[in-house]
Amino acid sequence: MAAPGSRIGKKAKNEDFYKAIMLLKNEEECYSFFCDVCTQTELRAMEQRFEVARLLTKGMVYNDILERTGASSATISRVARSLNDSDGGYEYVFGRMKDGEL
Repeated sequence: MAAPGSRIGKKAKNEDFYKAIMLLKNEEECYSFFCDVCTQTELRAMEQRFEVARLLTKGMVYNDILERTGASSATISRVARSLNDSDGGYEYVFGRMKDGEL
């Protein structure tokens, strides 16, 4: 049984989860952690969405992204909306990738 107050609601976030991610030191640790946390299907879906976001940011058109990634048009559209109406997560990462931080 969960401790009182420890239940995560639909909109609540578990800050410890995100702090744990920040403790990962390299790609191997990150991959191992996400393999433990996610199913292979979830992991592949996140990788695909990341690639779609990267390609959209580079200006690639939907049909080319669909062909290159195998993502559905619904997924591409969802990622595009996320890029336009986001908290800036993709921007942080892509900006740092441009600056050579990744």
